This record gives sequence, structure tokens and C-alpha cells, in this order.
Amino acid sequence: MIELSRLLEWSRPSSLNPSLVAAAPQSLRPFRTAALFPATVGRWLSMAAAAARAGFRRMFSVSGFTPPPPPAARPVADPCNNLFVSGLNKRTTSDGLREAFSKFGQVIEARVITDRISGYSRGFGFVKYATVEEAGEGIKGMDGKFLDGWVIFAEYAKQREAQQPAQPAASTGYQYSNQ
Repeated sequence: MIELSRLLEWSRPSSLNPSLVAAAPQSLRPFRTAALFPATVGRWLSMAAAAARAGFRRMFSVSGFTPPPPPAARPVADPCNNLFVSGLNKRTTSDGLREAFSKFGQVIEARVITDRISGYSRGFGFVKYATVEEAGEGIKGMDGKFLDGWVIFAEYAKQREAQQPAQPAASTGYQYSNQ
């Protein structure tokens, strides 16, 4: 194997002398000419150095695109007696959700959020327990389990952010009168 220091020595045109060219191994025989040897090895070395600095993926990449960093973990909501349930089947009803979660404590309210037009489930809902401990048991018992043939996920619901008051509609410049 060729030593890196020797290759570095050969890549500098000023240090190229006939004794170094003669000492080049058989695998480099095509590059023994003084005109080709330093430029070719120099290119290889610069590519190898770039690969070491930026990783081999970037060396063989056509563009300089670097993927964005992975997203940060979602913040976990504070424990409360209200659960957010996602992954619900479109045919799941509020009664079915109440029945499934009532095995783990006293359910105050179970509500599947539905589409206004079709009336089918939007795929998520809320379950409210009497205590925070019962809500924790509900998460342990139902998170990752099947309900109506679909795997559902249960977690503590996040508190709603304060909604801003509705802004009046922008004026179009036309005014209507009742005359």
C-alpha cells in the first residue's frame, strides 16, 4: 500500500524528481510521466481530503444540498384528566370511544370530532376522566391498542391557546345601503 506521506510528496510538482517517479509502485505505472503524475494524484488527494472533511456522501453528490436536521421531539403536555385520542376509524362513534375507555376509570365525557358535511369521524377525539390518575391508566391501557380495527394513540391533551378576538372583515370600498 502506498503511504499517504509519499503520495503527498509526489503530488507537489516542485518535489517531483526522477528517483521518486522510478520508485512509484507498479499500480501507478501509467502516471509515471512528469506531466500527468502530479496533476492526477493531486486531484485524487484533494477529492480524498474533501471526502474526509465533508463525508463520502457529499463527495459523490451532484448538488451541495444538505438535508435539514431532524425535528425536535414534540413537547409533552402536562398530565391532566383530558386525553387526546388519534388514529380513530372513520366509523368510530362517541359511544364506542366511551365504552373502550371506561374500562380504565370513570369517563365524564367522550367525544369524537366529526366532519361537518359528511358526519364521519375526522380521526381523533377527546376523552375526559374524573381524575388525572384514571387518565394515566387510560393512556397506559389504550395507547397503541386496536379500536374498531385501527391502532389508536392516546396522550394527554394540550390546553388550548387563548384565541384572539375576531378581526372585522376588510372593507372592499363598496358600501351597501338599505334604501
